[in-house]
Amino acid sequence: MPIDHFGIGVSDVEAAKEYYDELMPMVGYQPCFGNGYCPNDWQGAQLFLYETERDRYSRHQPGLHHIAFLVQSRNDVHRVHDWVTARGDHVLHAPRPFPQFGDHCYATYFLDPHGLKLEVVCHTPEEPANP
Repeated sequence: MPIDHFGIGVSDVEAAKEYYDELMPMVGYQPCFGNGYCPNDWQGAQLFLYETERDRYSRHQPGLHHIAFLVQSRNDVHRVHDWVTARGDHVLHAPRPFPQFGDHCYATYFLDPHGLKLEVVCHTPEEPANP
């Protein structure tokens, strides 16, 4: 059975929405249902934001480790990385190949403002250089 949606806890939903309202269109999602994001084609898992009592998420404790967004191209990976860098967010891994996850796996990893680890990944081969 496919996964319908994920809910992530954040200490400030409105602040998180400001961040995700910018990020999600870059990875193929649109705002929906007030506190969520749905795939542009409405096919696939949705993501919802929920207020929590804890100030900060930790990927180093049992629970969700990270969320990976699949994009079409390496250019898309770089576009998101450029946005993350321009914001001054914490980049864990700049865009690069991750061959341990497949021959064409190319990704960037970063933290959202609440400390949630996010990944933007594509599995398409590198475009040949134009001579």
